[in-house]
Amino acid sequence: MEDLSFKLLLLIIFVSSIFPSHTRAHIAKFDGHWKQRAEEARKHAQEAYNHNPHDATNHFNHNVTKALEGSKTTRRNLGGNDGSCQATNPIDQCWRCKNDWAVNRMRLADCVLGFGAKTTGGKNGKYYVVNDTSDADMVNPIPGTLRHAVIQPEPLWIIFSKSMVITLSQELIMTSDKTVDGRGVEVHIQGGAGFTLQFVKNIIIHGIHIHDIKPRSGGMIRDSVQHFGLRTQSDGDGVSIFGSSNIWIDHLSMWNCYDGLVDAVMASTAITVSNCKFRDHNEVMLFGGGNSTTEDEIMQITVAFNHFDEGLIQRMPRCRFGFVHVVNNDYSHWQQYALGGSQHPTIISQGNRFIAPQNPFAKEVTKRNYAPESEWKNWLWTSEDDLLLNGATFVESGDLTKKGSFSKKDSLVAKPATFVEELTRFSGALNCVENTPC
Repeated sequence: MEDLSFKLLLLIIFVSSIFPSHTRAHIAKFDGHWKQRAEEARKHAQEAYNHNPHDATNHFNHNVTKALEGSKTTRRNLGGNDGSCQATNPIDQCWRCKNDWAVNRMRLADCVLGFGAKTTGGKNGKYYVVNDTSDADMVNPIPGTLRHAVIQPEPLWIIFSKSMVITLSQELIMTSDKTVDGRGVEVHIQGGAGFTLQFVKNIIIHGIHIHDIKPRSGGMIRDSVQHFGLRTQSDGDGVSIFGSSNIWIDHLSMWNCYDGLVDAVMASTAITVSNCKFRDHNEVMLFGGGNSTTEDEIMQITVAFNHFDEGLIQRMPRCRFGFVHVVNNDYSHWQQYALGGSQHPTIISQGNRFIAPQNPFAKEVTKRNYAPESEWKNWLWTSEDDLLLNGATFVESGDLTKKGSFSKKDSLVAKPATFVEELTRFSGALNCVENTPC
C-alpha cells in the first residue's frame, strides 16, 4: 500500500509538470473529457456575459428600492423578534415569508438578483435526498451521499433528510444544473475538503454552514457519472468557482477555511454572492486568479446583503480584472482592508456600511498596493452613498463622472446605506421550520 501511494504521488508530480497550472487547476490529466467540459463552459460564460453591466446594477438597485419602500408594511405584517418572518431585502422577500417554502422549494430559483440573476440551479429537475453523511469512496460514491448527488448528469434539487455533519475526504466536484438546499435542517460541511465548481454552469448553494475546510491530497476522484480521473492537491477553499457561470451563493455561514471562503477564477462570470455571513478568516474572497489571467476580463460578480463579521482580515473581495458590484453589505470588521485589487478591475461600491477597526493604520477600505498610483488612478472604483464610520476612508479612482449612471434608477443608494444593518440582519444559514415562514 505504501508503494502504491508513493507511485501515485510520483504520477501526480509528473503530470503537474506537463500541464500549466492555470488551465488544469488540480486536474492531473487534462484529457478529452475535461477539454470538452472546458470548451462548453467557455461558451456558456460568453452567453452569460452581460455587455451592459451597468444595466444589471441599476436593475438590482431598483429591486432594493422597491423592497425598502414596502418595508414598513412588510415589518408590520411579518412580525419581528419573536422568530416570525421579517424579510427586508428583495431576495428574501421573494420566498422567505411563504408558509409553503418546504413544498415549493424550487421557488427559490426565481429570487436571485444581480449578475447571477439567470441562475436556476436544479429547478424543474427531481429532488435528491441526501441521507448518508459518509464520503469514503471517491470513484464509486454511495447512493444517498452528497458526492453521489452532485455528479449526476440531470438537473437535481438536492436536500437533506436530517441535520448532519459531512466531512469530505476530497474536493466535491459538481456537475451543472444543481441546487444544494440546506433549508429545514442544519448542515455543516466541515473538517475536510470543500466545493469545487469547475467548468460548470447553473449552480445554487444555499442555506448550509461551510467551515474548517482543509487541503486534501488528491487522487482518483469521480467528477461525473461517466468519468473519473487523477486530481492533485486541493487548495482548501470553502467554495472554489473555476471557469463557471450562472452561480448563486446564498445564505451560507462560512469561516476558518485554509485558503479562501469563496474564490472565483479563470473566466468565471454571472455570479451573485448574497445573504452570507463570513467570520474568522484571513483571505475571504478572491475574484480573478492571477495577474496574467486575462480571461478574467469577462468576470461579473454581485456581492450583496452579506455581513462581514468578526475575525476577518482582508479580501472582501480582492479583485483582478472584471466588474464587481458591491452593494448593501455590512463590513463591521476587517484588520487590513476590505476591498482590494490589481489589473484594473471595476468596483462599484453602493450603500455599504464600512466600520473601520481601531488600528489607525487600517482605516482605509481600499487597497491597491499591488500597482503604482500612476496605474491605479485610472481604475474605476467608486463609492456611492456608503457609510464610512470610525474614521473609515474610501479612495476613489477612475472617471468619477460616471458615478451617477450606476444608481439613478430610483436613486437607490441615497438612503439605503442607513438600512444595511436591517438588510443583512438575517445573513448566514437560516433556521427554517416547515409549514411556517422562514
